[in-house]
Amino acid sequence: MKIKSINLETVCGVSSRLPNNSLPEFAFAGKSNVGKSSLINAFMNRKSYARISSQPGKTQTINYYNINSEFYLVDLPGYGYAKVSESVKEQWGKMIERYLKKSPTLKAVFLLVDIRHEPSANDVQMYDWIVANGFDPIVIATKADKISKGAVSKQVSIIKKKLECDKNTVIIPFSAEDKRGLEEIYVKVEEYLESIAKTN
Repeated sequence: MKIKSINLETVCGVSSRLPNNSLPEFAFAGKSNVGKSSLINAFMNRKSYARISSQPGKTQTINYYNINSEFYLVDLPGYGYAKVSESVKEQWGKMIERYLKKSPTLKAVFLLVDIRHEPSANDVQMYDWIVANGFDPIVIATKADKISKGAVSKQVSIIKKKLECDKNTVIIPFSAEDKRGLEEIYVKVEEYLESIAKTN
């Protein structure tokens, strides 16, 4: 996939109305410190288009990036950040759930988890939300460069077991540092776009 153009087109806060988009949307969800901004920058082939903060929990909005005038990459708020109040966490959760339920052009949800650790209760809840709203989550296991190559398959098995993944669930080990897994993410998006084109 060649990224020709990027435009941060819409930013939605807690009380904002979701945009009425006609292009397909691909959403990326994950904990506040999972490396979501780094993945999005790698996806867009930009060094700092999506802001990477030293303080997790900065993404408090739903950000719609128009890519190549073909689809939207939708950056959902990071969840599970300990230093915000329970009421704020609840607002973020409601915002994410509203998006999953109400966006008519959402085609796929990529769930990011840290490959080094067993998925958290928040990760499991997000996986279940995605499934409950009719999607087959594509799991991206981030920070794959932080463990040995031999440990990758073991950690993927741990993630599958903890999330209680369907046997067909795709799990992509990914590293923003060496870009492993990036091509597989592109391929998944392209497969959805090709499928949409065939039905239109």
